[in-house]
Amino acid sequence: MNFIKWAGLLPLLYAASVFAVEPFVIKDIRVEGIQRTEPGTVFSYLPVKVGDTLDEARATASVHALFATGFFKDVELQAEQGVLVVVLKERPTVASVEIEGVKDFPKQQLFDNLKYVGLAEGRIFDKSALEKSEQELKRQYLARGKYSVVVNTTVKELERNRVSVRFDVEEGGPSKIQRINIVGNKAYDDDELFDIIKLTTPGWFTWFSKNDQYSKTKLSADMESLRTFYMNSGYMDFNIESTQVSISPDKKDIFITLNISEGEKYTVSGVKVAGTQAVISHEETRKMIGIQPGDVFSRDALTESTRKIGERLGEDGYAFANVNAIPEVDKEKHQVAFTFVVDPMQRAYIRRINISGNDKTRDEVVRREFRQMESGWFATSKIKKSKQRIDRLGFFAEVNLDTSSVPGTNDQLDVNLRVAEKSTGNFQVGAGYGSEGVTFSGGITQSNLFGTGNYLSTQINTSKVNEVYSVSYTNPYYTDDGISRGFDVFKRKTNTTSTYTSQYYSNTVGGGVRFGVPISDDETFQYGLSTETTTLTLTSASSQRYIDYVNTFGATTSNVLGTIGWTRDTRDSAIFTTEGTIQRSYLEVGLPVSSQRFYKWTYQHEWFYPLSRNTTLMLNGDVGVSNGYGGKPLPVFKNFYAGGTGSVRGYDNYSLGPRDTSNNSLGGKQKVVGNAELLFPMPGMEKEKSMRLSLFLDGGAVYGPPGDVPGSTGMRYSTGLGLTWFSPAGPIRLSWAKPLNKQSQDKVQNVQFTLGTMF
Repeated sequence: MNFIKWAGLLPLLYAASVFAVEPFVIKDIRVEGIQRTEPGTVFSYLPVKVGDTLDEARATASVHALFATGFFKDVELQAEQGVLVVVLKERPTVASVEIEGVKDFPKQQLFDNLKYVGLAEGRIFDKSALEKSEQELKRQYLARGKYSVVVNTTVKELERNRVSVRFDVEEGGPSKIQRINIVGNKAYDDDELFDIIKLTTPGWFTWFSKNDQYSKTKLSADMESLRTFYMNSGYMDFNIESTQVSISPDKKDIFITLNISEGEKYTVSGVKVAGTQAVISHEETRKMIGIQPGDVFSRDALTESTRKIGERLGEDGYAFANVNAIPEVDKEKHQVAFTFVVDPMQRAYIRRINISGNDKTRDEVVRREFRQMESGWFATSKIKKSKQRIDRLGFFAEVNLDTSSVPGTNDQLDVNLRVAEKSTGNFQVGAGYGSEGVTFSGGITQSNLFGTGNYLSTQINTSKVNEVYSVSYTNPYYTDDGISRGFDVFKRKTNTTSTYTSQYYSNTVGGGVRFGVPISDDETFQYGLSTETTTLTLTSASSQRYIDYVNTFGATTSNVLGTIGWTRDTRDSAIFTTEGTIQRSYLEVGLPVSSQRFYKWTYQHEWFYPLSRNTTLMLNGDVGVSNGYGGKPLPVFKNFYAGGTGSVRGYDNYSLGPRDTSNNSLGGKQKVVGNAELLFPMPGMEKEKSMRLSLFLDGGAVYGPPGDVPGSTGMRYSTGLGLTWFSPAGPIRLSWAKPLNKQSQDKVQNVQFTLGTMF
């Protein structure tokens, strides 16, 4: 028997036989030794077939082809009376992959990473993939600053040519930065520069921020922060010449050295404008330039100037405008002059608006918010306004909008909108804990019904205080030009015998219709008409005010109510607001055909101002005035109340204002509430837009008519810490507040929270 044998001693190099062989014509091909691989698969990879003449070159090519599949660890070719016998030894398959000792990462995340480098259950076992897997596991830990991690790998052979792979991980502790050296700084001392960068040595709060743990990404970000600081302070020639990162032999301590060259401080010697004046004049352009002769050079000011000029040109459709600030540097005098060269290029219009990611929300719901129209000239402000309006819908967790050039044209753009939908159904429960125990409330809403953008709220609340059954429906685009229409139907029973308000039972049934008319993109006028019937039942503990009310109006009253409202909303987002304002004014009037004649007016103004990229100041004012007219008093159940969540935190809900002789809240005719909040991200989670902390100062009061028992009248103040988290389960709001001027009669509730479950 003549045979040719290529053992898999060097399979990665596709080793071939060095022995000469007598060529022969292949009469048949037989495959032996395979268990999982189909013979047809082997035949498909073989470069020879029956009838071919097998010589040494073709034999070598056959071995190369079979090894290249990665399926086999040994290949042997034999010749038996004109029959080519292919004897194969398959590589084992991976029966299981186990990772033990892991605490810092979800195991599934690590399994996914190993699968990416080629190691997973069911795949063919490859030693190179095993080595890559070890390195990948170590890389995950090194990225978190754990340089002492140890990964031990065990490969166990199993029956049926299979193996099991086990990784035993000793995570170790994180390596901490023990020292950061900045060499070459003269204009600023070390402490000033350390305040700019985030990496630091261990301190009181670094256990939370992890900024004492080295990572290459963090270091790169800090280097850019240093570069930005110097470039904005006039140091045009600033350069980071080298960085050295060393680790102690026990891999517990990290030492970082940055070698910098500050250069000289430059001032601006002159500013000129060049280019066409066909669109905007040189005088108008100069007004948008934020650097002037005599100023210290600032890279950010230069960038902002070119951005403003570009946006101004974009407002007239010149989306491809080129604005370049060309420097003329005088290194001897340490001065720089800039010539702003403005080229509007070709005016552009929008060819198509592409929307993606709205799997539930209909296209028309998104498109009707666009202010930039297809086939219209490109306008920067319309693009921004479109994104803002879509973001304010509250239907999407992310809204990304950009433009792209249309291939083959120089005057067309496509607008590409990509959204990430979030749950818009909300099962809302609220709770508070204080000196008087725990209180609860709840309700259900769907703000994007079946993806139509319509709002439906169904509230079923059977607490011991309020038993509410209500349905509220709003179509924000009842007409094509944006007039909204809504309906409300409700039945409400109230039992205040277990609250701090004056004790009574009430049963109210009502309903109404309302409309909203857009005045502009940011303003809406609302009006409506409703009717309600209320039956009031008193108890022996009811206050004299409620007794007087029943004596005046009777136990059952029917009212026809007219409402007028106005809203102006310029916020950049309804969820993660960083700038803008929202104003609301609302007037409710008991019409003359009613049993009662009264008015109730409220006004709220929220203002958001970005103090930095991550910090926002929010100021809120909320006032209300009410009274009767036509000789009729104000109905007692139309009083204002204050205290608790959404008002003055730290005080129990509705507890501020006049009290009756039993120390129960009566409410009042006037209300004033003010809030100041500093909103900022959770330390270490700056890029996470679903969670924000706040430091707040609240103040408020409710005032009744002369002669009321004082109770908690007068302004009350509180301060504390709040947390807002749009969790996968729904929005969570938690606050801890400390009253600043608590009186003995005040009801305190330090911890308050609301939790919503999304569906």
